[in-house]
Amino acid sequence: MLKNMRNIGIMAHIDAGKTTTTERILYYTGKSHRIGEVDDGEAIMDWMEQEQERGITIQSAATTAWWRKEDGPAESSGSKYQINIIDTPGHVDFTAEVERSLRVLDGAVAIFDAVHGVQPQTETVWRQAERYRVPCIGYVNKMDRAGADFFSVLDNVASRLGVKTAALQIPIGSEGNFEGVIDLVEMREVRWEGSEGERQSYSPVDPSRRQLALLWREKLIDALSAFSDTVTEKYLAGEELECVLLRRELRKAVLRRSLLPMFAGASRRNMGVQPLIDALVDYLPAPDEAVPAQGHHLKKEEDLSIPCDPLGPPLGLVFKIQNDREAGSLCYVRMYSGALKPGSVVFNIGKKKRERANRILRMHSNKSEPMEELAAGDIGVIIGMKLAQTGDTVGSEGWPVVLEKMKFPEPVISVSLEPGTMSDQERLREILAILSKEDPTFTTKENEETGQLIISGMGELHLDVLVTRILKEYRLAVRAGNPQVTYRESVEKRADHTETFSRVMAGKENAASVSLVVEGAGRGTGNKYACTVKSRAGIPGGIFDAVERGVRGALSSGIVMGYPCADVAVTVTGLDYSELTGTEFAFEACASMAFDEAARAAGPVLLEPIMAVNLSSPGEFVGDVMSLVTQRGGSVLSMESKPHVDEIKAEAPMAKMFGFMTSLRSVSQGRAAFTMEFSHFEKKAAHKPS
Repeated sequence: MLKNMRNIGIMAHIDAGKTTTTERILYYTGKSHRIGEVDDGEAIMDWMEQEQERGITIQSAATTAWWRKEDGPAESSGSKYQINIIDTPGHVDFTAEVERSLRVLDGAVAIFDAVHGVQPQTETVWRQAERYRVPCIGYVNKMDRAGADFFSVLDNVASRLGVKTAALQIPIGSEGNFEGVIDLVEMREVRWEGSEGERQSYSPVDPSRRQLALLWREKLIDALSAFSDTVTEKYLAGEELECVLLRRELRKAVLRRSLLPMFAGASRRNMGVQPLIDALVDYLPAPDEAVPAQGHHLKKEEDLSIPCDPLGPPLGLVFKIQNDREAGSLCYVRMYSGALKPGSVVFNIGKKKRERANRILRMHSNKSEPMEELAAGDIGVIIGMKLAQTGDTVGSEGWPVVLEKMKFPEPVISVSLEPGTMSDQERLREILAILSKEDPTFTTKENEETGQLIISGMGELHLDVLVTRILKEYRLAVRAGNPQVTYRESVEKRADHTETFSRVMAGKENAASVSLVVEGAGRGTGNKYACTVKSRAGIPGGIFDAVERGVRGALSSGIVMGYPCADVAVTVTGLDYSELTGTEFAFEACASMAFDEAARAAGPVLLEPIMAVNLSSPGEFVGDVMSLVTQRGGSVLSMESKPHVDEIKAEAPMAKMFGFMTSLRSVSQGRAAFTMEFSHFEKKAAHKPS
């Protein structure tokens, strides 16, 4: 039943407790028989060897749990709910994993650290959730930590994320005295008993805390009345507000993304997780209640909404590829319409290729069980599709609808790779092809001059993880060079050029003439291609395609330095075509040569990646930390003081940030921390291209 299904993700800054909370959810729902701890390297969801060694999540992991609400509103108690969970990484280098997970989720749990509140990566994932219109609930974790302050986090979330919060629980005590929560909907105290916190005990609100509880319940009703006329009318009439009514109206507000309900707990101490699971069921949408997926009908050339209907034509999105040594490509698919059965033919709509779904599996981290069908609203893995890539739409030939594409950030850092022996060169290429198919932010190319293989990614940790996988997982000895910045090339002026091409090949003349204009596009807008030549009967469509291929190929090859182009606008203004000598090969080569000449005349410039740097430091080291940023060519944008730590936002060129962590630890006695992610490309200072 669709109404009893939830597709949810756990998202937060690194170390806020995503995987720890997920492990408790799996234990309390009966999916696992023990609680796996991240600190011990035994977390079920962190199954990769590197995840266990580093104590961080690298790949998003999917699992399915079942939850029976024994206690709660009449309409949901006793029902069994299927909860598909995706645990996502917190480190900024693995933003793509979060991006593609949020793309296919219906709801999410945003976890906040009770000491630090909103942290840099929290803001990043929140923006991603907003882009995909994912309803969220909030969970303030680590209430047992020194410096924990639930109410401060509420204010911090509201101001930093620009969202209206509503506390559905308030903590009983904090730090070492944290012992439970007050449920403001039911107006009762909740505590956890048993060696693993498996039992919940309820008691009336203690008289010493009743005044505070009533105050926060009043705030909850006030926040809710802004979105619910029913609550407002009943409240003004002095009528009792039943729990069922409050939950129903809260659910409506959450589905509209008007309100963020907040819960409290300490997952590491097994406190607060069961009410969070109840909240997933109560407040997050079923697949047919979520915002409908948007698609584009290729034949009708129109956009349309996709209703979540298991009986409709099949349509699903491949949101993740994972390579398995025995099974080959595991294609993680979220179905939006219809159903697929094992052995059925699947049509890759974008690639216009038929493939076969040999097997369909339900994943539990790195384990699996077969599924009889993958129906609308559900998430599963298809084995047998060899051509599928992340972002591909699969369905049937009769309904050629392509789902909205995912956008991934540009790689900003590169290293060279060399195999231990020349005989391993081909195997290294195969491994890199597998890894780049799994990870859309990982790219690889060969340096034509040196013959070296260059890999590019989102940061030093990202590339370190990938190189370690090649060494340990694929058992191939490789040497990695020092990290290098991935620059871009652009132009500052406008130039036009007409190029003619003529070459005799195999006794046949190939000739073409292309006129085009190259100019700079707005910074951050990306490359643009346009053709103003009217498509006439005299010029075949293949010629236009060949010209575009030639231009786009030249854009990726660069202008002077060989770096890919960014923010360059190319307009093809003229084509001279002859039926006797005009070939696609000639026009593709001619367009590429025309671009090269025009771009060199249009004032080429080198662009360098600028990183958004977020630092946290105790107050006594703030001056030294800010000085360190400016020494590296960075600029401090803002500073915010919190009770235990100051947070600094800055920008700095990627080229100057290598080895920054060592310097930061040195000036702060190891107490400052930082994260950085790509912000934008900017003209490199004092650069004169040859």
